[in-house]
Amino acid sequence: MPYRRLPNTDSARIRAMKTALERGKETPPSEMAYSAKNLLRLQKFLPLFEHNIQLHKLAVASQNTKSKMYNDAFHKAKTYLTHFIRVMNMAVYRGDLPVETRVYYGLPTNELKVPLMLTENELIIWGKRIIEGEELRLRKGGSPVTNPTIAVTKVRFESFLEVHNSRQILIKKAKDFSERTADMRKEADEIILNIWNEIEAHFSSLPDDTRKRECEEYGLVYILRKSEIKKVELPAVDANPAL
Repeated sequence: MPYRRLPNTDSARIRAMKTALERGKETPPSEMAYSAKNLLRLQKFLPLFEHNIQLHKLAVASQNTKSKMYNDAFHKAKTYLTHFIRVMNMAVYRGDLPVETRVYYGLPTNELKVPLMLTENELIIWGKRIIEGEELRLRKGGSPVTNPTIAVTKVRFESFLEVHNSRQILIKKAKDFSERTADMRKEADEIILNIWNEIEAHFSSLPDDTRKRECEEYGLVYILRKSEIKKVELPAVDANPAL
């Protein structure tokens, strides 16, 4: 007799539950191979499980769709902030601005390097420092850095922040749905196991082949054992070979 294999993917779980549910609905209660209690539980659980999986897929798809928008916004914000610092450094180098100007942006005065902004955290930290520093310097009467101005740079930076925040929401949604699906899988496996056990018990008095066929009508999956596969593959021996 082949061995029973429980589903181990979400699509297989849904298929198993749908088959059992459809079979249960079309079979008279007196003839049904599993309990009405499990049928009711299956009717309530299956739509919720499918809906949560669909929401997770949509969240991941939306996240992937907006990846290009995020990358573009990141690149533009980084470019404007980098160019702003470079223009300011050139002004310091020419003597148009005092070297102490760099202090406003949280930069050392003994070098003219551009800070690294390779990650989103670095970009956010330096973006806020640079914008707040330039705005403070201007309020104190300093001459503005131009090409780009801090106003234009701020627009690009805030556009990035908007896309970044939207992306973080999508990431959290996808994570929440993923965690909820993981919890629901445990219940799905429990429901399927209970139903399949009841179905096999219901048909236990039938011959193996008949029992297997009846159980498969309810969605049970059976796999041939290695020894059984070998028997199937062995060619039939001719009882009267030609001389």
